[in-house]
Amino acid sequence: MNTRNIVVGGTLAVLAAAAGGYALFDKGAAPTPAAEQAGTATAPAEMTDAQIARLGIKTAAARLTNEVPLGAVPGIVTLPPESRVAVTAALPGAIRQVFVIEGQEVRRGQPLATMVSRDAMELGGSRGRASARVGLARANLARAEALFKEGVIAGARVQEARAELAQAQSEAGEAGRILAASGASSSGLVTLRAPISGRVSKVAVQTGGPVDGLTAPFVIDAANAYQLDLQLPERLGASVRPGMTVSLPGNATGRILSVGSSIDPATRSIIAKASLGSAQGLIAGKSVMVTIGAGTGGQVVSVPSTAVTRIEDKDVVFVRDARRFIQREVRLGGSGNGETAILSGLKPGEVVATSAIPELKMLLGGGGE
Repeated sequence: MNTRNIVVGGTLAVLAAAAGGYALFDKGAAPTPAAEQAGTATAPAEMTDAQIARLGIKTAAARLTNEVPLGAVPGIVTLPPESRVAVTAALPGAIRQVFVIEGQEVRRGQPLATMVSRDAMELGGSRGRASARVGLARANLARAEALFKEGVIAGARVQEARAELAQAQSEAGEAGRILAASGASSSGLVTLRAPISGRVSKVAVQTGGPVDGLTAPFVIDAANAYQLDLQLPERLGASVRPGMTVSLPGNATGRILSVGSSIDPATRSIIAKASLGSAQGLIAGKSVMVTIGAGTGGQVVSVPSTAVTRIEDKDVVFVRDARRFIQREVRLGGSGNGETAILSGLKPGEVVATSAIPELKMLLGGGGE
């Protein structure tokens, strides 16, 4: 084959390719089916159904769903305010024996430590003396009532006897209530018990150490009660609402409790809080990735993930309008099961291209992948 034949062959190939492209986008220059001949010439960005079919462009309608997550955000496992309880000593004293260690699981009412308190001994003595006075005051009242019936004494003596009995009973009852509330006995031995079931998160005493009544020797964290502090990016701030579901790896789930109203200048995020049930491996302070669901209202617009692409650092989809595909910028949420949530820029029912995206980018001047 000589050079002239090669040149001629190459020229014919170029002309054939040009003719094919012209036939694809300019139906007036080549024979077309009767249905296409009935229409008028389209603009360069317009395509007939036959041309769309040749390019292999598939479409899908945007839909409302609650199956696609809004997004995944970082979070920290914390404890709700009501789940942490301090164990305090109502009376000062010295620790006699400690029964638990930090991190140990305890049951409600389980002894944590015993201590010896001089104040408890004094209260025990006061209750004993008050109890003795109660017996004496009761006997005096009975005698005064008998003498009053016989007319020997005035009624005022009976009232005095009743007042003495009431005072002795009040003193004995007060000492008894203090001893009972502090877990102390009359001998001065005080037992500190767990007020709730959970895990001992703090042990601030040791055997022989003092307890002044103003500090908490133990802190108990309630079992299976956790909370999440979430950092929402600005793009999700307006979309997340209380009541939406959250989930963690391991099937732990919860709900959004509150969403902050301002942006943290340091992290450029919005703080949100969520409740969380029990889950294996959770511990306060642990960093996790949290998936925020769409909630129960099904108010999130979603499209197939293949419909979304990036052009000039923007997320876009190609929306079909009659015979045209229009490039439109959108704000994305999360993705799951082949679907992507659209937070803004697209309405339910609008049709988007889900295939041949590189070809559409070239046709609309968006460049290649």
